[in-house]
Amino acid sequence: LYNKNIYPPYAGGGGFIMDGALARRLHKASETLELYPIDDVFLGMCLEVLKVSPVGHEGFKTFGIVKNKNSKMNKEPCFYRSMLVVHKLLPPELLQMWDLV
Repeated sequence: LYNKNIYPPYAGGGGFIMDGALARRLHKASETLELYPIDDVFLGMCLEVLKVSPVGHEGFKTFGIVKNKNSKMNKEPCFYRSMLVVHKLLPPELLQMWDLV
């Protein structure tokens, strides 16, 4: 389905941050490409058209977080303060996190 050897750089995981101007440009770029079934990669394809590279940030925990069940650290609000997106938490864990924060 993809005609190149490697995917373009893309933002993987449960979320990303961009300004409204880029969102509008991405919408226009998306209309020039054939839809690709992997949404993260399709976003990268659109970014490539715009010559924009995604930038990583430590606050995006796209592979989840390390949880130590024997430690109280995960029950402290400060544990979550630098996180922007946390992937792979179950709904009860998300509710617990938001209660702490």
